[in-house]
Order: sequence, then C-alpha cells, then structure tokens
Amino acid sequence: MSPSSKVTLTLPNASPKSHRAGITAWELAQECKLHFPAPPLAVLVDGQPKDLSTPLTEDAHLHYITWEDPQGKAIFWHSTAHLMAEALQALYPDISFAIGPSIAEGFYYDADFHDTPFDATHLPRIEKKMKALARLKSPFHRMPISKEEAIAFYQKKSNPYKLEILEDLKDGAITFYRQGTFTDLCKGPHIPHTALIQAFKLTNIAGAYWKNDATRRQLTRIYGISFPEKGMLQDHLHAKEQAKKRDHRTLGKALQLFTFSEDVGSGLPLWLPKGTFIYHQLTQFLHQTQTQAGYQSVLTPHIAHKRLYVTSGHYQKYQENTFRPIHTSQADEEFLLKPMNCPHHCAIYKSSPKSYRDLPLRLAE
Repeated sequence: MSPSSKVTLTLPNASPKSHRAGITAWELAQECKLHFPAPPLAVLVDGQPKDLSTPLTEDAHLHYITWEDPQGKAIFWHSTAHLMAEALQALYPDISFAIGPSIAEGFYYDADFHDTPFDATHLPRIEKKMKALARLKSPFHRMPISKEEAIAFYQKKSNPYKLEILEDLKDGAITFYRQGTFTDLCKGPHIPHTALIQAFKLTNIAGAYWKNDATRRQLTRIYGISFPEKGMLQDHLHAKEQAKKRDHRTLGKALQLFTFSEDVGSGLPLWLPKGTFIYHQLTQFLHQTQTQAGYQSVLTPHIAHKRLYVTSGHYQKYQENTFRPIHTSQADEEFLLKPMNCPHHCAIYKSSPKSYRDLPLRLAE
C-alpha cells in the first residue's frame, strides 16, 4: 500500500486520475463507468497481465484486456483449461494433472489417468460436466502460497508432476488458483468467473510424454477450444470443416497427385504421375523466375560435417530437432542433415577469391 491512501491511475486516452489505494481494476471500471465492446477479461498493469480483482496499490498505467486482444484469448483459453480440469477431477477422482496451457488456437491439459480407461468417446461426457460447472459462475481466486504448503498439497494428492514443477519455483513467488472445487498451481491471470465461458468443444486427444521426454511416462493430452459466444464456436467449427475439405492430404489423394506409405514414413510423399507433372511445371517456373532475377543455380549435398553448422550457428539452435547424426569410421567425424542451404552456399562463396566486381552474387538451389 502506498504511504498515502491514493494512487494515480492512467487509462488509455485519458489523463491520470487519483483513486483510493487498493481499488481493483473491476471496481475502477465501474467507478469510471467505462464501456467495453466485450466484457473485460483481465487488465494490463504497466504492461503486466493481472486479474481484474487485483488490488491496485501503486501508480500505474492500465489497459483492459478483452476477447479481441490476443492476450485476452490466451487468458480465456487457459481459464477454460482449468474448467475442463475441474470436470475431469469430478469424473475421474484419481487423475493426476500435469500442465494445462493455452496454445495458438485453444488449450490442452496433460493428465495421468493411471489405470482408468480413457479415450475420445469420453469427451462428450466431460463437455456436459463442463457446461454444468460453467453455469455455477465460479470466481477464479488467486491464492499466494508458500512452497512448503504447495509441496504438502501435492504430496497429499500423490502428484509427481506438480511436485517436479515446484522444484524449480522460488518460495514467495508461488500462487494457486481456485474455482469451484478445483485448485491448481498457476501464475495466472484468469477471467473473472466461469460463466463467461459460453461455448467450447473438446476437439482431440493425444499421447504426450512428460516434458517431451520419451523415457518418461506418457500422459493423455486433451485439446479444446472455447469462445465467449455460441455463434463464435459455430463459425469456428464451420471454418474447420471447410478447411478439412481443402486439406492437401485429402485433395492429393482425390486428384491422384501423391500417396503415403507407412513403410516409407509419415509425411514423406510418393509423387504419382499427375503430381510429378505438376511438380516439374512448378520447378521449371521456379528456375525461370530465378534466372530472370539474376540467380545462378547450384547443387549441394543433403548432409555436411557438423562443424559447418556449428560455424553457421544452426547447430546451436536446431540440434534438439535434427535427425540423429551420421557417424563414420573416422574418429570424431559426424555428419548432419542440412537445416538450410545457406551454410553450403557460404562454402561455395569461399571456394574462390572474389572481387567487388563479382557482387552481387546470387546463388539458388
């Protein structure tokens, strides 16, 4: 709390004004009779996202976050992940939760069902429970908690995943969030209450190794999407259905352009005659366009010595996502599939002396 009982708060396109210290962003909106195109979901306090229920005890610039803001969608989806977790906890009491973030489009939660059978046919049951819980209008409560209390909470629940997360968190910076009967380790922020979640769809399930480590336990990942209005969900599902009809895998098969084989490998196309004809037409167009732009064609190997990519910096950035290195009988000789052409083209440039008269040198592959 500031020494005085007042704080200076500044709203977008408005002059700073004095308000009582401890006023929440929601109370401020009501006091100032602010009008929003959509209900506010959270607030930026000096650029940091906070709950609308956060007491404002210092001078700050405020910006209210709505669904129209990218951050608003992320907060809304994360809150829906908590709502789904509450439904899962009610339906599967022995479940152990791992992580449940928002993603580019929607949310997911990773969970361990232990020996309880679970598959996609269970999703409608979970959705039904979520609808019942959403109608309760349960507020999202932020609860600062000591590390000792947090550890005791998850030890009681026998949850190894949350306990592992807690190992890397500092005491004094840990918060729980509770809505209804569900309490979760979370830094927030969240929307004010569950009734704002008017429409949602659980879209898919998948297996996910804990911390993306294939040596760790495989969890069940449940994906979903949510919206503040039912019409938005209907529009989204319609757009998804239309996109599915235009999926290249569907069209490629229907037009007999390419096929796939599990024996060859996922994502590795086998071009059929019609597809190969189109491929060559596009290749010819590409070469003509490059030639007109002053590029010279070159060919380089699909692999190179690891040291090339260390020099270029690609190895440091992409080493975790590359295929396994190729080792030869020579000591310390290691080859990698090339992540990009440019390191090879730099080697071509270095292969002979260059004058400024040779520039610009445009190489294409």
